[in-house]
Amino acid sequence: MTTTTDSPRWFKSSYSNNGGNCIEVAANIPGAVPVRDSKNPHGPALVFPADEWSSFVSAVRAGEFGNL
Repeated sequence: MTTTTDSPRWFKSSYSNNGGNCIEVAANIPGAVPVRDSKNPHGPALVFPADEWSSFVSAVRAGEFGNL
């Protein structure tokens, strides 16, 4: 079975404290990572190439964006 962007499985980070300022990510789309605002689940999603998303997450973990 091929998974498409028509059937993403969305999740929030386990670090989310339900403060309302969260994003949701779908990691089940081959080669792409859709990201959306958790407050607007029926709104648009930004879709990033998986390798670029991985680089972004690595940079956040390394503190390259300061104290977020």
